[in-house]
Amino acid sequence: MLIQEVILENFMSYEYARVPFKPGVNVICGPNGAGKSSLLLAISVALGQSYTERSRKLSDLIRWGKDQARVTLILDNSKRGGRRPVPKFSRDQIFLTRILRRDGKYWFELENRAATKQDVERLLAKLGVDPDNMLIIMHQNMVEQFTVLSPQEKLRMVEAAVGLEAYRENVLEAQKKLTRTLSQEESVGKLLESAEQTLNYWREQYDRFQEKKQLMAKRRFLERELAWAEVNRRESTLKELEANREKELAVLNEIEAEAKTADSNLQIQHSQLEKLKNDWKRSLDEKIGFEREKAGSQATIWLCEQLLTEAAMVENEIHGSGKHFKLLKTESLKELIENSRQRISKFDEELNRRQMETRILEDEIEKVGNQILETRVKLALLQYRMENAKTNIERLERELKDAKTQLEIAFKKAEENGPRIAVIKSVGEILEEMRITDGHLAALSGVSEDVERMYESYSKLYFELKEKAQLVAENREKALEEVKTRMQSWRTVIQSLLDRVNLEYQKVLAQSQAVGEVKLINEHDIEAAGLEILVGFKGGKPVPLNAYTQSGGERTTATMSFLLALQQHVRSPFRAVDEYDVHMDPKNRELIAQTLISTVKNANAQYVVITPSQITFTQDNVNIVTVQNIEGKSIIREVA
Repeated sequence: MLIQEVILENFMSYEYARVPFKPGVNVICGPNGAGKSSLLLAISVALGQSYTERSRKLSDLIRWGKDQARVTLILDNSKRGGRRPVPKFSRDQIFLTRILRRDGKYWFELENRAATKQDVERLLAKLGVDPDNMLIIMHQNMVEQFTVLSPQEKLRMVEAAVGLEAYRENVLEAQKKLTRTLSQEESVGKLLESAEQTLNYWREQYDRFQEKKQLMAKRRFLERELAWAEVNRRESTLKELEANREKELAVLNEIEAEAKTADSNLQIQHSQLEKLKNDWKRSLDEKIGFEREKAGSQATIWLCEQLLTEAAMVENEIHGSGKHFKLLKTESLKELIENSRQRISKFDEELNRRQMETRILEDEIEKVGNQILETRVKLALLQYRMENAKTNIERLERELKDAKTQLEIAFKKAEENGPRIAVIKSVGEILEEMRITDGHLAALSGVSEDVERMYESYSKLYFELKEKAQLVAENREKALEEVKTRMQSWRTVIQSLLDRVNLEYQKVLAQSQAVGEVKLINEHDIEAAGLEILVGFKGGKPVPLNAYTQSGGERTTATMSFLLALQQHVRSPFRAVDEYDVHMDPKNRELIAQTLISTVKNANAQYVVITPSQITFTQDNVNIVTVQNIEGKSIIREVA
């Protein structure tokens, strides 16, 4: 049992109500519009259910004409097996409250102290309740929504409801570990390949020698080629800098034009804001004027009523003395009172119109203010970009000057090495060739030990990487085995659960003269794995349950049969379903009700059922709460 009592204050059609709940089945019944579904909605809001907060504004749930609503759940924290579900609270009852205000402010309270939604979620986790799971709390039309969920969504929802998420999380964690290992193996493989290539290069250099004279001649030609390649490079650099400067100048012009446009827009927006503020002030002054006149009319009514009262007392005294005398013309005063009331009504209408007008103007002021802020930010960014562009232009001009000087120096140095030649190679390629040539010269001059040292260094690195690659491969096999083992564990527990649920599902369907099956699909891929529910009515072959194949009554019967089959495995002590039996025929409605009662009794859980009629729930072990709406107020008429 989770909820002992629900207390509602100014919530939807409830002005004040206390609804006690008991273990087992609690049936909320009553005519349409009585406030049955509002009771489940109140419980969901108090539990912080995301569905209720997405579907509508919480402030809309406050009773009309009230500024605040309050829903309080008295949760059962009595000892079970020697300890309380929530040891933090050393009481048998925990008061969880959700307060809604008309101005859009909402908050939770635990034991009359402000609490965050995370505090409430931790509390519900200790109690084993997940209010966002459709299988735990099923609002109106959710029976239809459940049928259109994908098999994957159904399976995840079932896992969460029965507490098997840890198995899926274990598989996903092992898969992530395997992915990391595979990535590491790929990285080590690439390093090993690169090290092998470098090692082959040094082995080749170690075995190659050339004649000294040929190398020296080649060295001199390379120096000449390098000098003119440097000239080519600096000429290219100079051209590139000139192009970049022109580009930056164009960007600067574009930014200045955009800044001018933004500044013009800012002035227009300021004018709009000033006009809106003046309109808002005018509307507020008119509103105050109407309120002043309304107060005057109310004072007039009070004064006239006082005059009528006192005149009546005086006339009664005069009549008592045997005289007949009339002090005032009461008809004029009554007419004045009636006129004042009519004026107050008109003032109320005007005040409502001014209130609406003020809100619209406030929204417009906020909108224009946001636009001004955006324009100012844009202007600041444009100014920043403008400064950057100017800085870049200044820098490029300095670099251009320096590049011209460096080009002159490089040209003179190249002429010293010989006439200009056509250079095909890049500076880097020439330098690499010179480095190789210098290496060969060093080897011929008796410095071959450097080549040998490089060769040994890369050989050591290569063998270390090879050992690491072997270790990573072993880790990959272990990770694969771990994924396989955890996947098998997940598949085993899920299949075991579905086997038991399938038997119960078939038993429930058989009572409705239907057949069906619950099975796991795509079981070898945890991401694609799903729950498929099949059902066949009137001798038909079982087909997947969806929003198109079966009728409304068949869908609700199949869905409720599945929920009933799942009940004994659900860990939450609280479950609820709203008007599941709308589309059912009387026979199936009674059958599902009886099965629900017996199932919940065996599951030791608390179940809330909302139905227009209590006829199908007349057993002695059912707590029946009757709701009626009288003059716009939902009232708990009977608790049996």
